[in-house]
Amino acid sequence: MEAILLAGGKGTRLQSVVSDVPKVLAPVGGKPFLDYLLTWLEKNGVKNTIISIGYKGDLIKNHYGANFGTLNIEYCEEESPLGTGGAMKKALSLCQVENICVLNGDSFFAADLATLLSGHISAKADVTLTVKEMHDYDRYGTVELDNGKVTFREKQHTVRGFVNCGVYILRRDIFHKFDMPDIFSFENDFLCKDGLNIHAIPFDASFIDIGVAEDYALAQSLVPQWFSS
Repeated sequence: MEAILLAGGKGTRLQSVVSDVPKVLAPVGGKPFLDYLLTWLEKNGVKNTIISIGYKGDLIKNHYGANFGTLNIEYCEEESPLGTGGAMKKALSLCQVENICVLNGDSFFAADLATLLSGHISAKADVTLTVKEMHDYDRYGTVELDNGKVTFREKQHTVRGFVNCGVYILRRDIFHKFDMPDIFSFENDFLCKDGLNIHAIPFDASFIDIGVAEDYALAQSLVPQWFSS
């Protein structure tokens, strides 16, 4: 399996607690957050990873080089910010297999990739999302599931619902039939397109988004615990 890891942004929302580095290099439990994401990809059988880099991407390249354990690493550089969709579109051009795992660089979700890929293929989906049921939240939009149909709801206080956890399986040619610009948001500009076969698979798995200071603080103890077992 191949994976694209979106590491292009800087940790602007973490500036009060993290120095001016790419968000994936923010220290968690004494090592870069990216270490945990790459370890998870390796444990899930991924062999080749394309890291989409932008802001201070040389720091990432110099730290990891061409390998992490058994993972082969290639880099896709954004000369200027492309948005999540633009970054995916550029990185997909470097991929070799039909279905690609894509994940955000500022969150971790311990979904099982074999299950995710199997469900994606069975559904003949263009995009398959990972979702998790959460309670009493207002930070995330809600993903509604109805017999395989996926509907997205805006952020609002929700007593109980599913949230998008930022790990996807995409068809490599997913953007070919849509006239997408070089710069766009995957979540806001693309997933709303008519004609997409979007599938979602719920997982009851560990999840954290380090994009805000309070969850970044929680990650310092939680994430190392998750990886010690």
